Amino acid sequence: MPEKVTPVNGFNVDKYLGTWYEIARLDHSFERGLENVTANYSLREDGGVMVTNRGYLQAKSEWKEAEGKAYFVNEEDEGYLKVSFFGPFYGSYVIFELERENYDYAFVSGPDLSYLWLLSRTPKLDKNVVDEFKKSAGALGFDVDSLIFVNHTEGAL
Repeated sequence: MPEKVTPVNGFNVDKYLGTWYEIARLDHSFERGLENVTANYSLREDGGVMVTNRGYLQAKSEWKEAEGKAYFVNEEDEGYLKVSFFGPFYGSYVIFELERENYDYAFVSGPDLSYLWLLSRTPKLDKNVVDEFKKSAGALGFDVDSLIFVNHTEGAL
């Protein structure tokens, strides 16, 4: 994980399960051009977490979906998982900030400073949370000026 990023403790995977809306991200080829992006997390029989990412590619008028699996790196109460969408290759998934009461939003990093996401339980998020995300991520060294804010069209999901 990035040097200054610290995973949350007291993590509860059962509260994290379900659908999350991608509010903001740094650009990567596997998500380029996608709108209405969601991630759905569910438990796997082997104790891991099933990850289903879905987004709409406007340029081709089609939905794209990727399924992966995630496992805790250390303890299950730490927001630090490894995730794979490509066979035996895993990358870090680090939850470094989390709304604790209802798990309304999460700040997530990947293995280095080029991977960053703001996730929410709703397609729109309060401006104060977005501002805090940018401030917190910027202080950790992420290029928050390059964030892409995801369009969520009502009824498209």
